[in-house]
Amino acid sequence: MQYNGNMMLTYQYKLNPTSEQVVTLETWGQLLRRHYNYALGQRLDWLNRTRCQIDRCSLVCEPIGEIPDKPDYYTQASDLKQTKELFPEYKNIYTDCQQQNLMRLDKAWKRWLIPDKNGNRGGRPRFKKRGEICSFTFPRVNSLKAGAHLTGKTLKLSKIGEVEVILHRPIPDGFEIKQATILHKADGWYCSFALEDKTVPTFVPIDEIKTATGIDVGLEKFLTTADGQGVEVPRYYRKAQATLARGQRKLVRKIKGSKNYQKQASKVARLHLHVARQRKEFHYQVAHWLANSYDLIIFENLNIKGLARTRLAKSILDVAWGAFLQIMQAFFGQTRQAHTRS
Repeated sequence: MQYNGNMMLTYQYKLNPTSEQVVTLETWGQLLRRHYNYALGQRLDWLNRTRCQIDRCSLVCEPIGEIPDKPDYYTQASDLKQTKELFPEYKNIYTDCQQQNLMRLDKAWKRWLIPDKNGNRGGRPRFKKRGEICSFTFPRVNSLKAGAHLTGKTLKLSKIGEVEVILHRPIPDGFEIKQATILHKADGWYCSFALEDKTVPTFVPIDEIKTATGIDVGLEKFLTTADGQGVEVPRYYRKAQATLARGQRKLVRKIKGSKNYQKQASKVARLHLHVARQRKEFHYQVAHWLANSYDLIIFENLNIKGLARTRLAKSILDVAWGAFLQIMQAFFGQTRQAHTRS
C-alpha cells in the first residue's frame, strides 16, 4: 500500500538565548496573551449579543447597543495595523507570529462551535492567564521572506537576533523545515522544527506481512502481546509522588507572587517535566521494540477518558495509553494499524 501524503516530523532543540533575548521572548509571550484575550473577548461579545431573545429579556443582564459585525480570523488580522498604532509595543513583534496567534484562536473557536465528523466538539476557549501563552510560531523558515533562518547551530529570528541552538541530533537529509515554534518549558527555551519530506517510502503490502501481533494494555502489565511477551508498568508518577507532594507543600507555604514562590514553583514544574520525559522515553523505547519485531500491530480502541473517571484514574493517567498509541500510529502509519472491539 502506498501512503498518499508527505511525511511530517517534529524535532525539538534547546535554545541558549542571552539574558536580553529572554526578556524579549517573555515580553512577546505576554503581549500575545493580551491580544489573544482581546480577540476572544470580541468573539464572545458578538456571540452574546446575537443570542439574545427578541421577545423577552434576561433577569440577570441584557447587552445593549449596536450589534457589531461578526469577527473572524480575517477581520481580526486586518485590525493588526490599528493595534500597532494604538499600542506601539506590538510593532516589536514579528507580524507572522501575531497572525499565527490569531489563527490558533480561530482553530479553538471552530472546534468549539463546529462538531467534527463524529459529532464531538471541543471545549469553550478560555481567557489565558499570565504565563499560559509560552509559545509562538514562525510559519516560514529559511525562505526569502521568512522570519526564522537556521544556519548551522545559529537560529536567526526576526526582531530577536541570533540565538544559539543545541543541535543534539542532525536534521535528517531530504527534509525541509516548514516552520519553527519557540516555546518555554520549566527548564528553559526550546525550538520545535516542523520537517517535511515529500519522498515517503512505500509501506509493506498486506499480503507480504510476515509478522503480526495484537497488544492488550493494562495496569498490571503495561502491555502483553499475542505471543505472551509482556512489558512491566514503570510507574514513574507513583515513584515520584512523595517528592512531588513535599515540593507542593513547600509551595503553598510561600507568599504567592514572591520570588521564593516563583523559585519553588519552578522546582515543582521541573519535577513534573522530568516525570513526563521519563514516561515519553519509555513509550518510544517500547514502540521501537514493537516496530522492529512486527510488521503489523493490532490494538483495541480504548475509551481512555471514560476509564480516567474511575477510582483507577491516577494509575491510568500514569501509564498514558493514549500517548503511547499515538506514537504507535506514527510509527506504523494509518495503513498499517487495525482496531478491534470498541
